[in-house]
Amino acid sequence: MSTWTIDPAHSEITFSARHMMVTTVRGKLADVTGSIELDATETSVTAGRIRIGIGSLTTGVDSRDEHLRGADFFDVASHPEATYEVRQVRRIDGSEYEVVGDLTLRGVTREVPLRAELLGFYTSMQGVRRLGVTASGRFNRSAFDLNWNVALETGGWLVSDEIKLAIEVALEVSSPAASAAA
Repeated sequence: MSTWTIDPAHSEITFSARHMMVTTVRGKLADVTGSIELDATETSVTAGRIRIGIGSLTTGVDSRDEHLRGADFFDVASHPEATYEVRQVRRIDGSEYEVVGDLTLRGVTREVPLRAELLGFYTSMQGVRRLGVTASGRFNRSAFDLNWNVALETGGWLVSDEIKLAIEVALEVSSPAASAAA
């Protein structure tokens, strides 16, 4: 078993939501930390946890970012971070996996499945063994009590309920000796 730690400098989570039902607003969360446990053959994740600092949220528009960080949405003052706890990982085909885990956001925990791809192993310029992973998923924000919205005159809502996620992480083995022994 080896522990792989997320490299925050090369990892981020992006999200998108429909705005006024016809355009897409995208944002990013850059404060991403955590780790995964790989089995001895480095082919199967047995556990994992991601921590996301919600205060790092940015969409490129300061006033929107402040609104999203406020009580109407993420309430960063009361809930400064979100977590994702991996419960199960199943290989689908080759380097593609189905990940089942629990997302905790605003103090509410719900299952959110992800589709992940193992991009490969490599050795960094510092000689540390590294791993790249990409994952995607979606969830309904109302399931996490993120209910603020405005009804549009023409029907529909200002902000979609569905949120799409894209996760890009680089991980490095916590102890090169642990990986070499595996």
